[in-house]
Amino acid sequence: MAVKDRDRFSTATRLRVLGEQTAARVYRSQTKRQARRSRLTGRAALLALVLCSLVVALAYPMRQYVSQRAEIADVQRRQQQARERVEQLRDLKARWQDDAYAEQQIRDRLHYVLPGETGYVVIDPGAAKQSRADLRAAHRPWYANVWDGVDKSDASDQ
Repeated sequence: MAVKDRDRFSTATRLRVLGEQTAARVYRSQTKRQARRSRLTGRAALLALVLCSLVVALAYPMRQYVSQRAEIADVQRRQQQARERVEQLRDLKARWQDDAYAEQQIRDRLHYVLPGETGYVVIDPGAAKQSRADLRAAHRPWYANVWDGVDKSDASDQ
């Protein structure tokens, strides 16, 4: 027994016991790390699942938001165009209030002339021939005019 006790207190025995204890601690810490990794992986999977659910849940409202913003921009653009058109019409109305502008428009559009002036109307020869064709068409039945229109459109395609 004295030899056993002596071995128990020897330096080599103590070092061997300390090494075994250290190895056991290292093994336990490695298994804990592995257990933590597996729990972290489960948490990561749950986090990924939650994030995917949020993305799917928010996809439709975001699409609606973007489409509504585009519609609002389109309405604002049309509103700006309408404002510009109203401004143009106000300018035109103000011009018509001026007697000189009204007189010029009347002379140009209705071919009026002032006393003492000589009015000239230039007639395009092609327009005169076409007006004669229109007079000829007035004396024919309507279905003949329709058929001639179909023939003319067929000829223009070729």
